[in-house]
Amino acid sequence: MSTSDIVEPIGLAAPAAPHPVATFARDAVRGFMTHVLPPLVVIGLFVLIWQMLGSRPGASLPAPTKVIQDTWELIVHPWYDRGGNDVGIAWQLLASLKRVAYGYSLAVLVGVSLGVLVGQSTWALRGLDPLFQVLRTVPPLACLPISLAGFRDGHPSAIFVIFITSIWPIIINTSIGIRNIPEDYRNVARVIRLNGAEYFLKIMLPAAAPFIFSGLRIGVGLSWLAIIAAEMLIGGVGIGFFIWDAWNSSRISDIILALIYVGLIGFALDRIVAFIGRKVTRGTSAS
Repeated sequence: MSTSDIVEPIGLAAPAAPHPVATFARDAVRGFMTHVLPPLVVIGLFVLIWQMLGSRPGASLPAPTKVIQDTWELIVHPWYDRGGNDVGIAWQLLASLKRVAYGYSLAVLVGVSLGVLVGQSTWALRGLDPLFQVLRTVPPLACLPISLAGFRDGHPSAIFVIFITSIWPIIINTSIGIRNIPEDYRNVARVIRLNGAEYFLKIMLPAAAPFIFSGLRIGVGLSWLAIIAAEMLIGGVGIGFFIWDAWNSSRISDIILALIYVGLIGFALDRIVAFIGRKVTRGTSAS
C-alpha cells in the first residue's frame, strides 16, 4: 500500500486551544484554593475560638466584636490629628516606619560593606569577627540608655537601636555569601582581567545576592520588632508609644488593634524585601 492510499479519518479535528479567559479563571481558582483559602480557614477558626473565649463571663480579653466596637473610630479615622501626640493610628505607624527606614537603610549600607570586607579579607575576619560575635549578643534595648546619653534625644536614639539590631544578620550573611563564591568565578575574573569595581558588580554581588537578601529579610524583621520596644521607652509619637499609652489607660482593645496593624506591616515589609530579592537574584533567593 502506498502512502497515497492512506486516508485520514474524517471528523477528527485537533482539540481547540483553551480560551484565555477560561485559562485565567482556572489559574485564579487554583491560586485561591492553594494560597488564599488555607490561611483564611485558619484565621477564621482562630477568630471563632477567640470570640467564644472572649464572650465568656469574666473573660480577661475582649472578643473580636468588642474590639471592633471599641476601636471603630480608630479604624475609620486613622489620620486624625488633634495636635501633639493625640494623632490617629496611621500617623503613629508612619512615624515608626520612618524611624525604621532611617535605621534599616544605615544598617544595609554599613552591614553589606563590612560583610564584603570580612568575607574578602582573612585579616578583617580574624580582627572583626570576634568583636561582631560579642556585640551581636548584647540586647539592643540595653544600648538604648547609652544612645540616649550620647544623642540626648529620643528620635536618633531609636534609629540607633534599629541600626544596631538589624546590622548583625546583614554582616554575617553577606560575609558568608562572599566566602562561598565559587573559585571558578574568581578564576574567570582573573582571566578576563576584571578590575576591582567590575569584579564587585559583575561577580561578587550577583553570586552573594541570595545570602545578602536572606540577611536583609532577617534584618528588616528585627528592625520592626526593635522600634516597637524602643518607642515604649522613649515616648513621643510612634506605634510603640501608642501601645504603651493604651496599656496605661487600660485600653486593651486599642492594644489588640495596634498589634494587628504591627503584624500586617511586619509581614508586608518581609514580603517587599523578598520580592526585591527574587527580582535581583532571578528567583534564587529564599521566598
